[in-house]
Amino acid sequence: MTEKNRNQLLLILFLGVLMGALDIAIVAPALPAIQTTFGIGDRALAWTFTIYVLFNLIGTPLMAKLSDILGRRFIYTLDVALFGIGSLVVAISPSNLFAVLLIGRALQGLGAGGIFPVASAVIGDTFPPEKRGGALGLIGAVFGLAFLVGPILGGIIMSITTWHWLFIINLPIALIVIVIGWNLLPVQHPDSHASFDWAGMVTLGILLSAFAYGLNQIDTANFMSSFFSLNVLPFILLSIVLLFVFIGIEKKSKDPVLRLTLFKSRQSILASILSTGAGIGEVSMVFIPALAIASMPTVVDKHTSSYLLMPVVVALGIGSPLAGRMLDKFGSKLVVTIGTILLTIGSLMLGMFNSTLWMFILAGIIIGLGLSALLGAPIRYIMLNEAPASQRTSAQGALVIFTSIGQLISSALVGAIAASAGGGVSGYSAAYLTVGLISAILVLLTFGLKNHHQEVEYITQPKPTTAQGND
Repeated sequence: MTEKNRNQLLLILFLGVLMGALDIAIVAPALPAIQTTFGIGDRALAWTFTIYVLFNLIGTPLMAKLSDILGRRFIYTLDVALFGIGSLVVAISPSNLFAVLLIGRALQGLGAGGIFPVASAVIGDTFPPEKRGGALGLIGAVFGLAFLVGPILGGIIMSITTWHWLFIINLPIALIVIVIGWNLLPVQHPDSHASFDWAGMVTLGILLSAFAYGLNQIDTANFMSSFFSLNVLPFILLSIVLLFVFIGIEKKSKDPVLRLTLFKSRQSILASILSTGAGIGEVSMVFIPALAIASMPTVVDKHTSSYLLMPVVVALGIGSPLAGRMLDKFGSKLVVTIGTILLTIGSLMLGMFNSTLWMFILAGIIIGLGLSALLGAPIRYIMLNEAPASQRTSAQGALVIFTSIGQLISSALVGAIAASAGGGVSGYSAAYLTVGLISAILVLLTFGLKNHHQEVEYITQPKPTTAQGND
């Protein structure tokens, strides 16, 4: 593939990931209007977000595995088509049938679940090793930026027109990606024709559904009592039991949804944990406006507080490509270590020094630069190196799963800590101090990663085509 074709391909992958990633968070400003349109309560409204993340979690391993079996081009275009259909269903859902909107959001999540890992695997297939870092950095920047800029963009659109247009604008973008992508994406001839691991996929789907439902039912104002209620604890316990069942199924499967041999590598285990931490740190940023309103009520209000996410957004946009370029020169260990240190410092600043506007701006910049290393190229680069070519999509999909689990955990964790610490400034300060502590643990974990010399030496070794080579 020529450099020109690679750049065109990267643009199409960029658009697809941007479209899918934006819809995780862009719906936030529309929630009050959606609630009014359908006349639903707060807990039902929360499923507008939760069902998207849930089906995104389910779709990630499903689409990643189908991509390894059926080829990248077919599954990538299928994912984009599902996302477009889901967007249309949401936009035309009748006001007396909220379930139709949830079906649309589920289709969106299912399609979006495959877009990012397949895009990452296509980069691994088509870009030379010395250029993968920069390409992954660009794609990673889209995903990280979309989550934080989504509420801002959604607010702008909502100020001009109705909430339906948040989803209608996806349709022409999806059509462009499908038409051009079908011509540009390479045709893959998979090596394996083994039967699909439906037992593992169904078990994983139920596991993630139970986990998401249990988290959704937690009352952050009465965390302990709600956690041990019948609406929460049985579902959390079910997800734990099914985790062991899933591991047993995958060990016996000839062609598992997630190859457990990937996680016999210390690098892969650390990358998965770091991805979960990245999800926790990412979603915790959504609470910056709430902390700002509580600590500086005379300076910011509910209409202007969301703009305090801009320092994080700008820093992410600058930091992700920079992290990709640093990755090619210095290796993943140094970049990820710096990123986790910056995330720790920024989170602690929000927890301890949150009474002035300039401290919010400085902390946001530091956090954005830190997240750029965790949400962008470096961790995906680690997993690309650990996985053989035939399993790259599954490996990337695993990282998306762990990041999404971190996102689900973060929203419940921050809310629970803030409520138990009395809410307001003291509550959110305690929450960010906790995020800072988690980030500090991530810093310690990075010391277990391979240094640049070991990484280069491993990359240049001949790679086996089977999973056993990852042990």
